[in-house]
Amino acid sequence: MKKILLTGGNGFFCTRFVERYKNTYEILSTDVPMLDITDEAKVTETIKNFKPDYIIHAAAVASTEFCDKNPELAHKINVTGAINVAKACKQVHGKMIFISSEQVFNGNLEGGPYTEESTPCPDTMYGKNKLEAEDLLKEVLDELWVVRFTWLFGVPERNCGMSPNILWGTLTDILQGKKTKVTTNEYRGLTYVHEVVDQFPMIFEIPYGTYHVGSHNSLNRYDICSLIFKEVGLEHRIDELLEADTEKYKVHNRDIRLCTNKIKSYGLKFSKSTDGIKKCLQLLPYGRSYYKPNNHF
Repeated sequence: MKKILLTGGNGFFCTRFVERYKNTYEILSTDVPMLDITDEAKVTETIKNFKPDYIIHAAAVASTEFCDKNPELAHKINVTGAINVAKACKQVHGKMIFISSEQVFNGNLEGGPYTEESTPCPDTMYGKNKLEAEDLLKEVLDELWVVRFTWLFGVPERNCGMSPNILWGTLTDILQGKKTKVTTNEYRGLTYVHEVVDQFPMIFEIPYGTYHVGSHNSLNRYDICSLIFKEVGLEHRIDELLEADTEKYKVHNRDIRLCTNKIKSYGLKFSKSTDGIKKCLQLLPYGRSYYKPNNHF
């Protein structure tokens, strides 16, 4: 049985990975306080003791606001921490998957979808951290996959962590009767988390390199939120609970979509974002009818 060590093990992606593959791999899922990735000695000790075949490095501080306000700490965790893991990985002759982000393109003005050959121009500390870590890790490890995720979405699940995402955020606002202002000028790839989890081991078999992972989306953020309303039978409440923000990102549309043709050429397939949303809603414990007016409104 192959061994996999996860960092950021309590997070949205990793907890679902563990639930999916706990009987397929021997998994050591680490997170603070079990493993502080900024402690190089502890990282080395942990990895040497476990001797993983693969390390999936997902640990990071992803809050844009926090990173911008705490640049030194963000760099220590997001960059130095990643290097500590890579160095230890090399010592045990392991292979590493570094989870990066579409956010490396959040300062680009030309608009996506971006390929792996596009030049990233991040304008936030988090995006800069991810891009710097990508480059430095390539100097440490040859056996490295850099995987840039689109924005993952999903709903709460037993024994799994959560993170802010467009689907669950919209559903929560609906249940709370909260009116939300949503930009019409932002375009992002949106991917159902289980489509990534279910295909993830295929990455172990493809050539090392940088890959964009996730679904294609042609709708702006406001239209995606409107779609969610329609899918749960609340189209009649869109005007009441959704307000179109036409000013945010008006000067330059925020378009950080990724072209995922490269990884698709190796057999990984993803639904369109709209289809992924519909698929996820169908799998809710009570189905989409949970949000229907007769039940809650």
